[in-house]
Amino acid sequence: MASRNYTQISKFLLLGFSEDPQLQLLMYGIFLSMYLVTVFGNMLIILATIMDSQLHTPMYYFLSNLSFVDICFTSTTIPKMLVSIQTQSRAITYEGCITQIYFFALFVVLDNFLLAVMACDRFVAICHPLHYTVIMKPQFCGLLVLVSWITSALDSLLQSFMVVRLSFCTELKIPHFFCEPNQLAYLACSDTLLNNVMMNFTAGLLGIGPLTGILYSYFKIVSSICNISSAQGKYKAFSTCASHLSVVSLFYCTVLGVYLSSAVTPNSHSSSMASVMYTVVTPMLNPFIYSLRNKDIKRALKTLFEK
Repeated sequence: MASRNYTQISKFLLLGFSEDPQLQLLMYGIFLSMYLVTVFGNMLIILATIMDSQLHTPMYYFLSNLSFVDICFTSTTIPKMLVSIQTQSRAITYEGCITQIYFFALFVVLDNFLLAVMACDRFVAICHPLHYTVIMKPQFCGLLVLVSWITSALDSLLQSFMVVRLSFCTELKIPHFFCEPNQLAYLACSDTLLNNVMMNFTAGLLGIGPLTGILYSYFKIVSSICNISSAQGKYKAFSTCASHLSVVSLFYCTVLGVYLSSAVTPNSHSSSMASVMYTVVTPMLNPFIYSLRNKDIKRALKTLFEK
């Protein structure tokens, strides 16, 4: 044990997806395009909700926050990967890795909370329409977002601390395109029992909790929609939450797929491929899902482009 160096860790190596130069060039073009589309699409959603006074409602307030978080979430991982491909350097400093873990944990939990808050907003709008303006006041909406930020920040601090306490030996190669806490736990030489317990506990608490709220909200929403007599009324009620339901399904299905693949084949390239779905693809598709299925967003974007 004395021969192992546990303290002087200066960098890790992010192996990414492939060492083939031609494949790396192709991946650089694909991920750069996806990143630009993500940033541009979500920025349009934010600008549309700010510029159009008719979109100054709780629903679009939460949507603009989700778009901002999606931009930050993607920016946590993709720019570093693009720089690594361009410079042909896979190294990331120890401090850079911890920083990446902090912001990754922050924004993935924020995504989770904001989707739950948006489901709550749709629940109140459809199940209690007469009390909507009383319940969903601007102060209450701001408080929901603030609590989401604070809780996510505390969780990300915990996740970062749990990685900092780990000791590493000579194997510093991470088969991933970013520093993912579970991957670092596999590389650690020290005891990782506490890390595994805390990661599973926080993932269950901050993942299953909001998901339960979302499922309950949509159960009540579907029950209310079924009680509507007219077909037009049912369609109108369902159309107000169809976009959000699509985003929720995409996000949770991809996250679940990543953790299931990690459980079956830990420390494998397969988990990094699966991670692309919720770290890159989902934030990129969100603006399209909301704009294509939402007449208000279409109108606001049209007005924005005309200006």
